[in-house]
Amino acid sequence: MKYEYLTNEPLDNAVNEYITVLMKNGLKPQTETVPVFEACGRVTANAIYAHICAPHYNASAMDGIALMANITFGATETTPVRLHQGDFVQVDTGDPMPEGTDSVVMIEDVVRDGEDVLLYTAAVPWQHVRQIGEDVCAGDMILPSYTEIKPAALGAMLAGGVLTVDVVKPPVIGIIPTGDEIVPPCTDPKPGDIIEFNSTIFSGILKSWGAEPKTYPIVKDIKEDIINTMKKAVEECDAVIINAGSSAGRDDYSSLAVSTVGEVLYHGIAIKPGKPAILGYAKDKPILGVPGYPVSGIIVLEQIMKPVVEHMTGRNLHETEEIEATITRIMTSPLKYREFIRVRLGLSSDGTYTAVPLSRGAGVVTSFVKADGIIDVPQDCEGYEAGDKVRVQLLRPKAELDRTLTIIGSHDPIIDEITDILRIDNPESVVSSSHVGSMGAIMAIKRKEAQMGAIHLLDEETGEYNNSYIAKHFPNGGVKLVKGVKRIQGIMVAKGNPKNIQNFKDMARDDISYVNRQKGSGTRILCDYLIKENGMKPEDIYGYEREEFTHTSVAAQIATGSADAGLGIYSAAKTYDLDFIPVCNEEYDLLIDEDAYETKKVQDFIKVLDTEEFKNRLERLGGYETWN
Repeated sequence: MKYEYLTNEPLDNAVNEYITVLMKNGLKPQTETVPVFEACGRVTANAIYAHICAPHYNASAMDGIALMANITFGATETTPVRLHQGDFVQVDTGDPMPEGTDSVVMIEDVVRDGEDVLLYTAAVPWQHVRQIGEDVCAGDMILPSYTEIKPAALGAMLAGGVLTVDVVKPPVIGIIPTGDEIVPPCTDPKPGDIIEFNSTIFSGILKSWGAEPKTYPIVKDIKEDIINTMKKAVEECDAVIINAGSSAGRDDYSSLAVSTVGEVLYHGIAIKPGKPAILGYAKDKPILGVPGYPVSGIIVLEQIMKPVVEHMTGRNLHETEEIEATITRIMTSPLKYREFIRVRLGLSSDGTYTAVPLSRGAGVVTSFVKADGIIDVPQDCEGYEAGDKVRVQLLRPKAELDRTLTIIGSHDPIIDEITDILRIDNPESVVSSSHVGSMGAIMAIKRKEAQMGAIHLLDEETGEYNNSYIAKHFPNGGVKLVKGVKRIQGIMVAKGNPKNIQNFKDMARDDISYVNRQKGSGTRILCDYLIKENGMKPEDIYGYEREEFTHTSVAAQIATGSADAGLGIYSAAKTYDLDFIPVCNEEYDLLIDEDAYETKKVQDFIKVLDTEEFKNRLERLGGYETWN
């Protein structure tokens, strides 16, 4: 009787059903804890948060002298300020800032006059100082779940005080080579001998996917031996590949062996080469029967085993590519050097790519963690203007980039928490967020540089949030506003409120050092509103010009004593165990490009707002309410 394959299933249908069955049976990544030193190339099993700030002290960024900036005010080319020995402290790059100083003057700008110093330019507070948390702040999420740990991320974790990390355990995948004619590699095979090299090819492929191959000795075409080896492999491994014996020959026992230890879902897939493939499983352990021809075997592994391994490792297995992108802002570069600039990439609503340069500070290791690509600027190029087209070498796959939801706007840790929830539910979900303030969000959406922006903009006339700004900047529509969360903004002060700060008007006191948010942020707008409401002026506040880009970085400055107070959200104060003086309840909402609103990545993000997991995380953070 002629042998017939059980099935001739279309590839996509077979793979989708195969993975569905395996996951229902409990297929998921296994985890283990390893030292950070050994974690390069591994995949995070959960979100990684910084335990300490980096740097953890205010450090001089230059060789020079440290002093209080206010003693230099008024210095000009014609009326220099004279400083005496007790007015300054000599510092080198990396030195802790001496107590009672808040800025550094570069040694090149220091003019000696005996034991005195003459300064011809006034210093500004916190110039040439690497402030606490410049790189990463305690409580910041360094990496979300199911993310490959790159070399730069190792530095970010260690800088953030993370010494061990939970990672996905590499699945052990057994490889069983079979066949009477198969022999181990040698230099003198006899006629009829076929050198067994498929297992070496498969091992290399599996290693490149983050799995650990385990090759068993060659098994002759004896039914009982194949079944027994299959039983052993299923017991010892997380998945099994049996090579050869999947066709219709008289000694092809692979399908029988699979059905003996487990179940055969499909035997025969509508692909060429690779038709005889067997898709089987023993509970949550995949068993793949692979044809003996090497090209067929490779095709089957790429098309069937690869997506299975992705679910076992939390990895997205794609190749590095290069794309063309539009620079969103001017990017200068010195003619003296060939420069490699890290960028975040986004897919605009019109289908083109945008590139946002990241911080080029030598000490900001997290910029490499966040980078999607690198722009190679030639030595004879001064840089690029906003709107210029450039080639970008991708640091992650283009397909992943295309799936990326680009969010530009106001900072709040809930963006990271939603990203992590999405990654846990679907490791293919990718969110790229940049903290440029609420007005930055509006401008980015207008230029179609992002699909979504986070905003909390107070209308001083009505006391309402966001609507008047949308009406002003989008008079013809084109955007949708989705209610995000209600959150508490207030004044963050040191634990115990040692300076007895009662309200925002106290920010004008001579003994108070303030830390502000960047221009264009909703919190900065709130600050300016409070200044006006209290009959104050910006110059009344020492530190008004001192800017930080996140709530946690403001909190870090206060927690470590380099500032006395700053506006921020309650969750940031809670993270740093600060006292909190409530000022207002505000709306933190999502502004969405209308063309992107119905896309899956936007809708998936919005749906998280109504989940119990998200509400549980809000409760843990503190200071939030949902609209439902």
